[in-house]
Amino acid sequence: MFPGMNAAKMQGMMKKIGISQTPLNVRRVIFEIDDGNLIIDEPSVTRVMMQGQETYQVSGEAHEEESSGFSEEDIAMVIEKTGKGEDEVLVALEASEGDIAEAIMELKD
Repeated sequence: MFPGMNAAKMQGMMKKIGISQTPLNVRRVIFEIDDGNLIIDEPSVTRVMMQGQETYQVSGEAHEEESSGFSEEDIAMVIEKTGKGEDEVLVALEASEGDIAEAIMELKD
């Protein structure tokens, strides 16, 4: 932040003005966005408290994952009822345009 200033001195200055930083041990961060998910595996996450407000700083290598459009609960229910794998269930749900009963019946045949 400031060239030539050591980290301990910077931390002390921040504490004096009411800013505290706490590193968090986070394995994965998922941002749910309209057309899918933005996923950061093994991120560096820091909780920052400043003037009574809590914010989070996240950094790391991100990748996108498209949304299937079906809820996790719907997918899990079809898997449970049919014993089929997730990929096969997603194909059936897409073919049935999200009709859970139709997807289950199709997979049971």
